[in-house]
Amino acid sequence: MRRRPQNRVKGSGFMTFIYHLLNGVHVGSIYALVALGYSMVYGIVKLINFAHGDIIMVGAYIAWLIISSMGLPVWAGIISAIIFCMLLGMAIEKVAYKPLRNSARISLLITAIGISLLLENLAQMIFSSTPKTFPNFLEGGIMLGDRKISMTTIVTIIVSILLMVALTALVNRTKMGKAMRAVSEDTDAARLMGINVDRTISFTFAIGSGLAAVAALLYCCAYPQVSSTMGSLLGLKAFVAAVLGGIGSIPGAVVGGFTIGIAESLTKGYISSSLADAIVFGILIVTLLIKPTGILGKNVAEKV
Repeated sequence: MRRRPQNRVKGSGFMTFIYHLLNGVHVGSIYALVALGYSMVYGIVKLINFAHGDIIMVGAYIAWLIISSMGLPVWAGIISAIIFCMLLGMAIEKVAYKPLRNSARISLLITAIGISLLLENLAQMIFSSTPKTFPNFLEGGIMLGDRKISMTTIVTIIVSILLMVALTALVNRTKMGKAMRAVSEDTDAARLMGINVDRTISFTFAIGSGLAAVAALLYCCAYPQVSSTMGSLLGLKAFVAAVLGGIGSIPGAVVGGFTIGIAESLTKGYISSSLADAIVFGILIVTLLIKPTGILGKNVAEKV
């Protein structure tokens, strides 16, 4: 008679663990999509694009404007947000980063921070500081034991995996992907081989910004509010994921994103929500102490 309650407790505990694990993969998928943008840009131009997090915010506002304010279909908001963010990413690269490409890295870093603040303040000026409610167009879900896995979680994981596979195929099997790898390896040699370096860099910014727009939409479905500062913490955690996995490495960004997401979810579920960020950054510090280049990063010798 006593064994049945014990079995129920064990089963419930296992289902609770799976639930937290799926939530971690859900959040980690979003971190991974954003981290891919950081890693791709760094791999090409050795720039930490701190404005990348605010492109997420811009994508969320564009989708909200199209879907909620104008009342157009959801697909119109999704496509508009992705296209606008891709164009914005290319414009930022052309206007702010390209003129400083041969300058000191600190100049590019300061410019990236300036662009980030500019985007945040413009959004606040246009849309005000009041958060906007984002419509949840992914309703329903499936039951996992006594807990419900939302449709948002399911769609986020599936879409993220598909995009990661597509990006890997793009980089490894297409002509533009070969150009991206060549520019990442040696910009001058790639230019001598006839590769259009400027176009390749613009394409990289466009792809990274498009992934940020998708991440913004998936994030807003889970947390249905849009504000001018929403991209700051999300961008920071995605940057941590990119560094943890190995900055400049596409597989590393994915591994780092999932690691951060799962660690954050398990901490909130079993320890304390207030300690989640501390443990995430603690994992980063310990990993970098053991392997300074990140989980999948490679040691690169500086040319003298």
